[in-house]
Parts: sequence; C-alpha cells; structure tokens
Amino acid sequence: MHRIVFLCVANSSRSQMAEGLARHILGSRARVTSAGSRPTRVNPYAVTAMAEIGIDIGGQRAKSVDDIDHDTVDMVITLCADEVCPVLPGRVRRLHWPIEDPAIDDDGEPPERILERFRLARDRIRSRIESLREELDAVASGPS
Repeated sequence: MHRIVFLCVANSSRSQMAEGLARHILGSRARVTSAGSRPTRVNPYAVTAMAEIGIDIGGQRAKSVDDIDHDTVDMVITLCADEVCPVLPGRVRRLHWPIEDPAIDDDGEPPERILERFRLARDRIRSRIESLREELDAVASGPS
C-alpha cells in the first residue's frame, strides 16, 4: 500500500479535493492524507464541487504539514501553482502538479463563476490521480 500526502498552502481546496478523490479512485491501493503550510478550513466550494460527483469531503479537516510524520509517507504530491508549496522532508517520491488555486479572492464574483473554478481544479486533479492509479497498477502487476 502506498502512503500519499497532498500538499498546498491552506489545505482548504486543492489538497482537500485531492485527498477525497484519491481515496475514491485509489481505494485500498493507498493511504491518503493532505496538509498545508498555513492550514485554514475546508472551503465550502470544494465541498460542493466534490458533492457534485458523489464524493463527500465535508468531514475532512485542514491539517498542518508540521503534524505529518514524514516516516509514514512514501509519496508527496504538491499542488501549488504560483505560491510557494510546503516541503515535507524525508526520502519520498515527489510529484508536482501545478493546479491554479480556485479559492483566489475575487470580490463580487458570482458564486457560479467561483464554483466553476473549483470544478476545473477538481477535474484536473481527478485526471492526474487516474493517471497515477494506472501507473501504480502497472508497477504492482510487474513486467509482462
């Protein structure tokens, strides 16, 4: 079983959606969590975007990267685009998936436009995790 942590700054949107998607897509292939360097709270738009595809992340909570035991992690996936991603020390496989932060503050923007950004981020993350699943399955099955 792979032990994966998704990292971004606030652990409110991208990494939370990635955690929920990875649990759903990878199932028993991986133990998954997420964290941030400045955790806040799970963004309600992230909860809504995930609920639209049948995944409930409403019970997840924002966590600090400082609370992650790096000895229990095999793979770190950072999701920051323009901001500085947190670092988790240790000998792990590192992947970087630059996904624009859907939670940028745009005062006065209609809720539907904000939700559309979350859907776009969710779908990009889902595509990456599906590719990761295929890679993990290929490695698990060994050479043919």
